[in-house]
Amino acid sequence: MKRIALILAITAIYSISVFAQLTLPRESQRQELTQTIGDTKVSIVYHRPNVKGRKVFGGLEPYGEVWRTGANEATVFEISNDITINGQKLPKGKYSLHTIPTESAWTIIFNKTWDQWGSFDYDVKQDALRVSVKPETAEFRETMAFEIDKVTGNSAEVMIRWDKLAVPFTVDVGDVSARLINDTRRKMVNEPVQMANYVLTQKLTANYQEAIGWLDGSIKTRETFGNLQTKARLLAEMGRTADAIATGEKAVQVGKAATPAVNTANFEKTVADWKTKK
Repeated sequence: MKRIALILAITAIYSISVFAQLTLPRESQRQELTQTIGDTKVSIVYHRPNVKGRKVFGGLEPYGEVWRTGANEATVFEISNDITINGQKLPKGKYSLHTIPTESAWTIIFNKTWDQWGSFDYDVKQDALRVSVKPETAEFRETMAFEIDKVTGNSAEVMIRWDKLAVPFTVDVGDVSARLINDTRRKMVNEPVQMANYVLTQKLTANYQEAIGWLDGSIKTRETFGNLQTKARLLAEMGRTADAIATGEKAVQVGKAATPAVNTANFEKTVADWKTKK
Protein backbone atom coordinates (compact mmCIF):
# COMPACT_ATOMS: atom_id res chain seq x y z
CA MET A 1 0.00 0.00 0.00
CA LYS A 2 2.84 2.38 0.85
CA ARG A 3 4.42 1.66 -2.54
CA ILE A 4 1.15 2.35 -4.37
CA ALA A 5 0.68 5.59 -2.43
CA LEU A 6 4.23 6.69 -3.34
CA ILE A 7 3.66 5.94 -7.04
CA LEU A 8 0.39 7.90 -6.99
CA ALA A 9 2.09 10.85 -5.29
CA ILE A 10 4.93 10.88 -7.84
CA THR A 11 2.42 10.66 -10.69
CA ALA A 12 0.43 13.58 -9.27
CA ILE A 13 3.56 15.71 -8.90
CA TYR A 14 4.63 14.88 -12.46
CA SER A 15 1.17 15.73 -13.80
CA ILE A 16 1.14 19.10 -12.00
CA SER A 17 4.64 19.85 -13.34
CA VAL A 18 3.64 19.03 -16.92
CA PHE A 19 0.51 21.20 -16.79
CA ALA A 20 2.39 24.05 -15.07
CA GLN A 21 4.75 24.23 -18.08
CA LEU A 22 1.96 24.03 -20.66
CA THR A 23 1.41 27.20 -22.69
CA LEU A 24 -1.95 27.24 -24.44
CA PRO A 25 -2.58 29.55 -27.41
CA ARG A 26 -4.77 32.57 -26.70
CA GLU A 27 -7.48 33.99 -28.89
CA SER A 28 -5.57 37.28 -29.06
CA GLN A 29 -1.86 36.71 -29.64
CA ARG A 30 0.91 38.48 -27.75
CA GLN A 31 3.35 40.76 -29.55
CA GLU A 32 6.48 42.57 -28.41
CA LEU A 33 7.44 45.61 -30.46
CA THR A 34 10.81 47.27 -29.85
CA GLN A 35 12.36 50.28 -31.54
CA THR A 36 15.57 52.18 -30.83
CA ILE A 37 15.25 55.93 -31.34
CA GLY A 38 18.64 57.61 -30.98
CA ASP A 39 19.91 56.35 -27.62
CA THR A 40 16.46 55.39 -26.34
CA LYS A 41 14.72 52.00 -26.41
CA VAL A 42 10.94 52.05 -26.82
CA SER A 43 9.10 48.79 -26.12
CA ILE A 44 5.38 47.96 -26.47
CA VAL A 45 3.96 44.62 -25.30
CA TYR A 46 0.30 43.90 -26.04
CA HIS A 47 -2.19 41.29 -27.24
CA ARG A 48 -3.81 41.54 -30.68
CA PRO A 49 -7.58 41.07 -30.97
CA ASN A 50 -9.36 40.49 -34.31
CA VAL A 51 -12.41 42.24 -35.72
CA LYS A 52 -14.22 38.98 -36.64
CA GLY A 53 -17.07 40.85 -38.34
CA ARG A 54 -17.94 42.93 -35.29
CA LYS A 55 -18.50 46.67 -34.95
CA VAL A 56 -15.37 47.66 -33.04
CA PHE A 57 -15.38 51.33 -32.05
CA GLY A 58 -18.66 52.46 -30.61
CA GLY A 59 -19.60 48.78 -30.26
CA LEU A 60 -17.12 46.21 -28.96
CA GLU A 61 -15.06 49.09 -27.57
CA PRO A 62 -17.62 51.70 -26.39
CA TYR A 63 -16.95 55.38 -26.91
CA GLY A 64 -16.02 57.35 -23.81
CA GLU A 65 -14.77 54.36 -21.80
CA VAL A 66 -11.22 53.41 -20.81
CA TRP A 67 -9.88 50.62 -23.04
CA ARG A 68 -6.82 48.45 -22.45
CA THR A 69 -5.81 49.10 -26.09
CA GLY A 70 -5.46 45.44 -26.89
CA ALA A 71 -6.66 42.28 -25.18
CA ASN A 72 -5.89 40.28 -22.03
CA GLU A 73 -3.32 42.11 -19.84
CA ALA A 74 -3.02 45.87 -20.19
CA THR A 75 -0.70 47.07 -22.92
CA VAL A 76 2.78 47.85 -21.52
CA PHE A 77 4.76 50.83 -22.80
CA GLU A 78 8.40 51.07 -21.64
CA ILE A 79 11.08 53.70 -22.35
CA SER A 80 14.75 53.77 -21.33
CA ASN A 81 15.06 57.59 -21.19
CA ASP A 82 12.84 60.57 -20.47
CA ILE A 83 10.85 61.44 -23.59
CA THR A 84 7.98 63.64 -24.75
CA ILE A 85 4.67 62.39 -26.17
CA ASN A 86 3.20 65.00 -28.52
CA GLY A 87 5.39 67.55 -26.74
CA GLN A 88 4.45 66.53 -23.17
CA LYS A 89 7.04 65.04 -20.82
CA LEU A 90 7.00 61.36 -19.82
CA PRO A 91 9.78 60.14 -17.47
CA LYS A 92 11.65 56.97 -18.33
CA GLY A 93 10.03 53.82 -16.96
CA LYS A 94 7.30 51.27 -17.49
CA TYR A 95 3.63 52.17 -17.94
CA SER A 96 0.32 50.58 -18.86
CA LEU A 97 -1.11 52.25 -21.95
CA HIS A 98 -4.86 52.82 -22.04
CA THR A 99 -7.05 54.85 -24.37
CA ILE A 100 -10.47 56.51 -24.29
CA PRO A 101 -11.86 56.42 -27.85
CA THR A 102 -14.49 58.85 -29.10
CA GLU A 103 -15.59 59.59 -32.65
CA SER A 104 -13.66 62.86 -32.87
CA ALA A 105 -10.68 62.43 -30.48
CA TRP A 106 -8.85 59.78 -28.48
CA THR A 107 -7.18 60.19 -25.10
CA ILE A 108 -3.90 58.27 -24.81
CA ILE A 109 -3.15 57.42 -21.16
CA PHE A 110 0.19 56.37 -19.64
CA ASN A 111 -0.51 54.90 -16.20
CA LYS A 112 2.12 54.14 -13.54
CA THR A 113 0.54 50.75 -12.68
CA TRP A 114 1.93 48.76 -15.59
CA ASP A 115 1.14 45.19 -14.43
CA GLN A 116 -2.65 45.04 -14.43
CA TRP A 117 -5.28 42.92 -16.15
CA GLY A 118 -6.94 44.98 -18.84
CA SER A 119 -8.34 48.29 -17.60
CA PHE A 120 -10.63 46.79 -14.95
CA ASP A 121 -8.54 48.09 -12.03
CA TYR A 122 -7.44 51.24 -13.82
CA ASP A 123 -6.91 54.11 -11.35
CA VAL A 124 -6.87 57.61 -12.81
CA LYS A 125 -4.82 58.79 -9.79
CA GLN A 126 -1.90 56.71 -11.13
CA ASP A 127 -1.86 58.48 -14.51
CA ALA A 128 1.56 59.85 -15.44
CA LEU A 129 0.39 61.50 -18.64
CA ARG A 130 -2.67 62.00 -20.84
CA VAL A 131 -2.59 63.33 -24.41
CA SER A 132 -5.43 63.98 -26.82
CA VAL A 133 -5.03 62.87 -30.47
CA LYS A 134 -7.24 62.72 -33.55
CA PRO A 135 -8.08 59.35 -35.13
CA GLU A 136 -7.62 58.98 -38.88
CA THR A 137 -9.58 56.90 -41.38
CA ALA A 138 -7.32 54.11 -42.67
CA GLU A 139 -7.23 50.84 -44.57
CA PHE A 140 -9.08 48.00 -42.87
CA ARG A 141 -7.01 45.92 -40.44
CA GLU A 142 -8.47 42.65 -39.19
CA THR A 143 -5.86 42.27 -36.45
CA MET A 144 -5.09 45.17 -34.12
CA ALA A 145 -1.51 46.44 -34.30
CA PHE A 146 0.88 48.98 -32.90
CA GLU A 147 3.28 50.28 -35.53
CA ILE A 148 6.33 52.53 -35.22
CA ASP A 149 7.16 54.55 -38.31
CA LYS A 150 8.83 57.78 -39.46
CA VAL A 151 11.85 56.90 -37.32
CA THR A 152 14.60 59.53 -37.16
CA GLY A 153 17.58 60.06 -34.88
CA ASN A 154 15.41 61.55 -32.16
CA SER A 155 11.72 60.88 -32.93
CA ALA A 156 9.19 58.41 -34.30
CA GLU A 157 5.47 58.06 -34.85
CA VAL A 158 3.58 55.36 -32.96
CA MET A 159 0.35 54.30 -34.65
CA ILE A 160 -2.52 52.26 -33.18
CA ARG A 161 -4.19 50.44 -36.11
CA TRP A 162 -7.43 48.46 -36.03
CA ASP A 163 -10.54 48.10 -38.15
CA LYS A 164 -10.65 51.26 -40.31
CA LEU A 165 -8.89 53.59 -37.88
CA ALA A 166 -5.33 54.75 -37.29
CA VAL A 167 -4.51 56.70 -34.11
CA PRO A 168 -1.03 58.33 -34.13
CA PHE A 169 1.14 59.92 -31.45
CA THR A 170 4.72 61.17 -31.61
CA VAL A 171 7.60 60.03 -29.42
CA ASP A 172 10.48 62.50 -29.15
CA VAL A 173 13.62 61.48 -27.24
CA GLY A 174 15.14 64.97 -27.14
CA ASP A 175 18.69 66.11 -27.83
CA VAL A 176 20.57 62.82 -28.06
CA SER A 177 23.94 64.47 -28.78
CA ALA A 178 23.73 66.69 -25.69
CA ARG A 179 22.79 63.69 -23.55
CA LEU A 180 25.71 61.62 -24.86
CA ILE A 181 28.15 64.49 -24.30
CA ASN A 182 26.86 65.04 -20.75
CA ASP A 183 27.11 61.31 -20.00
CA THR A 184 30.69 61.30 -21.26
CA ARG A 185 31.51 64.34 -19.12
CA ARG A 186 30.08 62.61 -16.05
CA LYS A 187 32.21 59.56 -16.75
CA MET A 188 35.28 61.73 -17.26
CA VAL A 189 34.63 63.31 -13.86
CA ASN A 190 33.53 60.25 -11.85
CA GLU A 191 35.53 57.29 -13.18
CA PRO A 192 38.99 58.83 -12.55
CA VAL A 193 37.89 59.55 -8.96
CA GLN A 194 36.80 55.94 -8.47
CA MET A 195 40.13 54.62 -9.77
CA ALA A 196 42.16 57.15 -7.78
CA ASN A 197 40.26 56.19 -4.61
CA TYR A 198 41.08 52.55 -5.33
CA VAL A 199 44.78 53.39 -5.68
CA LEU A 200 44.61 55.35 -2.41
CA THR A 201 42.76 52.74 -0.35
CA GLN A 202 44.95 49.91 -1.65
CA LYS A 203 48.06 52.04 -1.00
CA LEU A 204 49.42 51.43 -4.51
CA THR A 205 52.18 53.94 -3.92
CA ALA A 206 53.81 53.32 -7.29
CA ASN A 207 50.63 54.63 -8.93
CA TYR A 208 50.06 57.72 -6.77
CA GLN A 209 51.49 60.19 -9.30
CA GLU A 210 49.55 58.53 -12.12
CA ALA A 211 46.36 58.82 -10.04
CA ILE A 212 47.06 62.53 -9.53
CA GLY A 213 47.13 62.85 -13.33
CA TRP A 214 43.72 61.11 -13.61
CA LEU A 215 42.29 63.50 -11.02
CA ASP A 216 43.74 66.56 -12.77
CA GLY A 217 41.87 65.48 -15.91
CA SER A 218 38.67 65.10 -13.89
CA ILE A 219 39.15 68.49 -12.22
CA LYS A 220 39.79 70.13 -15.60
CA THR A 221 36.40 68.81 -16.83
CA ARG A 222 34.57 69.91 -13.68
CA GLU A 223 35.70 70.67 -10.13
CA THR A 224 33.82 68.64 -7.53
CA PHE A 225 34.28 67.97 -3.84
CA GLY A 226 35.02 64.33 -4.75
CA ASN A 227 37.90 64.85 -7.16
CA LEU A 228 39.47 67.67 -5.12
CA GLN A 229 39.35 65.90 -1.76
CA THR A 230 40.72 62.67 -3.28
CA LYS A 231 43.60 64.60 -4.81
CA ALA A 232 44.24 66.30 -1.44
CA ARG A 233 44.38 62.92 0.33
CA LEU A 234 46.81 61.54 -2.24
CA LEU A 235 49.04 64.61 -1.90
CA ALA A 236 49.05 64.16 1.87
CA GLU A 237 50.01 60.49 1.48
CA MET A 238 52.87 61.57 -0.80
CA GLY A 239 54.15 63.95 1.89
CA ARG A 240 53.16 67.09 -0.04
CA THR A 241 51.34 68.56 2.95
CA ALA A 242 51.21 72.22 1.84
CA ASP A 243 49.70 71.19 -1.53
CA ALA A 244 47.28 68.85 0.26
CA ILE A 245 46.05 71.68 2.52
CA ALA A 246 45.54 74.10 -0.41
CA THR A 247 43.66 71.47 -2.44
CA GLY A 248 41.69 70.37 0.62
CA GLU A 249 40.55 73.93 1.35
CA LYS A 250 39.43 74.28 -2.27
CA ALA A 251 37.51 70.98 -1.93
CA VAL A 252 35.66 72.30 1.14
CA GLN A 253 34.81 75.54 -0.68
CA VAL A 254 33.44 73.67 -3.73
CA GLY A 255 31.54 71.17 -1.55
CA LYS A 256 29.75 73.88 0.41
CA ALA A 257 28.83 75.74 -2.78
CA ALA A 258 27.39 72.60 -4.44
CA THR A 259 23.65 71.97 -4.86
CA PRO A 260 22.83 70.21 -2.64
CA ALA A 261 25.69 71.22 -0.37
CA VAL A 262 28.12 68.49 0.67
CA ASN A 263 28.66 67.75 4.37
CA THR A 264 32.37 68.56 4.59
CA ALA A 265 32.70 68.48 8.40
CA ASN A 266 34.79 65.28 8.67
CA PHE A 267 37.10 66.29 5.84
CA GLU A 268 37.61 69.73 7.41
CA LYS A 269 38.93 67.94 10.51
CA THR A 270 41.37 66.05 8.29
CA VAL A 271 42.60 69.32 6.73
CA ALA A 272 42.96 70.84 10.20
CA ASP A 273 45.04 67.82 11.24
CA TRP A 274 47.33 68.30 8.22
CA LYS A 275 47.88 71.92 9.29
CA THR A 276 49.20 70.79 12.67
CA LYS A 277 51.81 68.66 10.86
CA LYS A 278 52.89 71.36 8.44
